[in-house]
Amino acid sequence: MEPHAQSYYAASANPFPAQPQLVGEEQADVVVVGGGFTGLSAALHAAEAGYSVVLLEAKRIGWGASGRSGGQMIPGLRWSADELIGDLGRNRTAELLTLANSAGDLVRQRIARHAIGCDLRHGHFHAAAKPRHLEAMRRELDTLQDMLGYSGASIVSRADQFQFVGSPLYHGGMIDMNGGHLHPLNYALGLADAALQAGVRIFEDSAVLHVDHGTPVRAATAQGSVTARHAVLAADSWMGDLVPALARMTMPVINYNVATAPLDPTLALSLMPTGAAVADSRFVLNYYRLSADNRLIFGGGEKYSPRAPADVAAFVRPYLEQVFPQLKGVGIDYAWGGSVGLTLNRLPQFGRIGNSFYAHGWSGHGVVLTTLAGDLIAQAMRGQAEQFDLFAKLPQRSFPGGKLLRHPLYVAGMLYYALRDRL
Repeated sequence: MEPHAQSYYAASANPFPAQPQLVGEEQADVVVVGGGFTGLSAALHAAEAGYSVVLLEAKRIGWGASGRSGGQMIPGLRWSADELIGDLGRNRTAELLTLANSAGDLVRQRIARHAIGCDLRHGHFHAAAKPRHLEAMRRELDTLQDMLGYSGASIVSRADQFQFVGSPLYHGGMIDMNGGHLHPLNYALGLADAALQAGVRIFEDSAVLHVDHGTPVRAATAQGSVTARHAVLAADSWMGDLVPALARMTMPVINYNVATAPLDPTLALSLMPTGAAVADSRFVLNYYRLSADNRLIFGGGEKYSPRAPADVAAFVRPYLEQVFPQLKGVGIDYAWGGSVGLTLNRLPQFGRIGNSFYAHGWSGHGVVLTTLAGDLIAQAMRGQAEQFDLFAKLPQRSFPGGKLLRHPLYVAGMLYYALRDRL
């Protein structure tokens, strides 16, 4: 069985026993394809609702983005409230954002209920890379407070930003205590353990090769198959390999992260005094946080080829040292990459194909929204689809250019926005 990618997360993972490979025929009420946050949450919620559930993972639980991400719990969606109001109207936007912003509490409830040891910490600081970005944050918070009575967030001036991040690079920002950060692989493994205890049958090393979305649904692997009433397609950036019709809807993009050697506690405190996670407002953003053992976990840089850099640490280091010049030459113990599923408009995509439900394209907001998605899918299976449909009715656009040209066109667009970051 292929091991997890070498990373800080894999090196500090909680024990979790390998699960068997699917061999032969299985039957269930629900078959879930994918052992990341979305699939695990859907499996757990469905099992708790009384369904028999089989989960199929191609590699290991948390092998993909769920076990490699920056671990940041970012509230809301990638669109601002004003952008959503312009497209959806005020009432629908209020309903959608209320639901989306409930996701963080759902994650925290899961962690508490199942005693998941995943180094949960509270607070997320959105750092303004330009003065106009700070003004946009101020308008956004005003809208959220007026429309939702949103609390727990405040604007931070440039003079006060050092309370949250010890970098001269920014122009203030917004601190939101509804956000936070966690050890993503351990959160995934904790969900998997809870799912097993709820009766979910988990099979690893069981890549699904084909899904029949009829009545019943059938998910087939090289060694067996599962027949069920419903399927949940939770493969995110690998969705196109499983359902070609969905391939044009997302673009897999590789992000790279490093974890430094443990920092002196005084130095670590000077970098991030409150322990809140930080992400900046650039289109090609830097994002970072402190681990439980005072390592800086930093993601940054832009690379549009699927081929990994020859030296991931050397690739990320200049971005880290630009944000924190005081860490020039710091030791880097771990460096890794992972695929993120992006949509063209950066909004997640929910939907159905026959008796199969899907949710993907988290575009960097997957740590919290995926847990919510699993709950909404389980509700929809029970005939309570109103909240699932709030997301399913979001505007969905495919990447232009067809199979051959969509990646080059995407790269051209990313280069344009990367240039805007520098202006």
